Amino acid sequence: MSRTAVKSPVGEPFVELPEVDSTNIYAMEQLQAGKSAHGTAYFAHYQYAGKGQRGKTWHVEPGENITMTVVLDTSFLLITQQFLLSAAVAVACHRFYAKYALDETRIKWPNDIYWRDRKAGGILIENQVRGSNWQHSIAGMGINVNQAVFPAHLVRAVSLKQITGRNFSAAELAKELCTYLQETYQLLENGGAEEILAYYNAHLFRKGEQTRLKKDNTIFTCTVSGVDASGALLVSDSVHSSFRHGEVEWVF
Repeated sequence: MSRTAVKSPVGEPFVELPEVDSTNIYAMEQLQAGKSAHGTAYFAHYQYAGKGQRGKTWHVEPGENITMTVVLDTSFLLITQQFLLSAAVAVACHRFYAKYALDETRIKWPNDIYWRDRKAGGILIENQVRGSNWQHSIAGMGINVNQAVFPAHLVRAVSLKQITGRNFSAAELAKELCTYLQETYQLLENGGAEEILAYYNAHLFRKGEQTRLKKDNTIFTCTVSGVDASGALLVSDSVHSSFRHGEVEWVF
């Protein structure tokens, strides 16, 4: 008689890497080689070729920030439910960051962490799919912790040190973040998608506020209303009522 494998909590094992090109690349290689499973967290003290959304790079100072990727079993989700996992990871990161940066922390659609109008962290999720079966995801997170000086083009970056005036152990904070990830993953697995989406929307960047977006070469003003379960940004006071990820850019 076969038994269902017991899943490890997110963050077990917690693998510390002195240096790596990208924790996402490393995690995917380990997963594809059968050397990793659900729950494994890969934390890099230095990531020199970090991956961001839409082909961008993630710039970090060695040893100063959280650069971590966790492996997640997504076999209980449909391939059409990818945004729900993204929202769950964003909610976990928000809850973690808000513990230290308090109530001005927001989730910027689709999955950045902002403090006021400045970027505190980003998330990049990549999937392992076979046929129509969504087997695993690797969720990469870059969270600014101790870095106080950023490249000139990152004018909106902010770190916990800048907000609180404190120094932190990035590795210890990464382990703490894993506990939040475990809680939200369990909630999602236990049918709590509506609760996750409600939290996401309650802390959505610029919700209820007029903001400028750019579609193609046109900049327009609209009011952010929320995000639906498919991941579409809902707006009012605009020709369009919703936008998919990649259709529009935020204009500051």
